[in-house]
Amino acid sequence: MVIESDPIPLEISTSSGLIVFDLEVADTDMERASGLMFRTDFPENKAMLFDFKMTRPVSMWMKNTPLPLDMLFVEETGRITLIVENTVPQSLSVLGSGKQVRYVLEINAGQVSSKNIRIGDVLRHPKIKN
Repeated sequence: MVIESDPIPLEISTSSGLIVFDLEVADTDMERASGLMFRTDFPENKAMLFDFKMTRPVSMWMKNTPLPLDMLFVEETGRITLIVENTVPQSLSVLGSGKQVRYVLEINAGQVSSKNIRIGDVLRHPKIKN
């Protein structure tokens, strides 16, 4: 399944400055279920935002996902509450939010560290009600 790119980029406000990603939004059950599965190419300037439509604990996994990722678990306000770095490709291990969140942002592994993204940083995009 191909998820279309959103024409509006996503911004992350960090202590080091503003980071901008081209965005794909997974906001249907089918899109959230497939996510980045089977994708062998995901550009460094891209991110995928999973919108769960309500605040709740969420779980993710890497089944059929060949690329290592960094996952950012995000409150309804856009604030990052948990970061899981360098996920293991193809892993069936469950990665839980541990808290109530509405979104998960997936980016290529290593970008959290290289871009100095931290818990408490804020995502901004029209899909996120800041």
